[in-house]
Amino acid sequence: MSYRTERRRRQISAKGRQMVLSSNGTSVTLKAYSPPPQAAEIQDGVAKAAFVVEIMADEVNAQGLTPAADMEITDGQKFYTLTDAVPIYDGATLCGWRLIAAGGQ
Repeated sequence: MSYRTERRRRQISAKGRQMVLSSNGTSVTLKAYSPPPQAAEIQDGVAKAAFVVEIMADEVNAQGLTPAADMEITDGQKFYTLTDAVPIYDGATLCGWRLIAAGGQ
């Protein structure tokens, strides 16, 4: 494992929180990091951008789950529907996922 993957793991461990990714009755509880919205994404004091979450690949791989559109992610009392799941590679190795979601109900 390279320093990039370790750096990502440390950031998610330090700044992340527990979320649940689910699809068709299968769910996995994982540690996820959601960066705060940028100034350009805030209008009228409210974030208007998509909900973006970064996770490590090993948590979903252990459950045999591959993030994809139309899955749901739960963050506390709010749940979101994924619109996209972008793999993050460290060289040739899949080390994480960037999940892009909409909703927030």
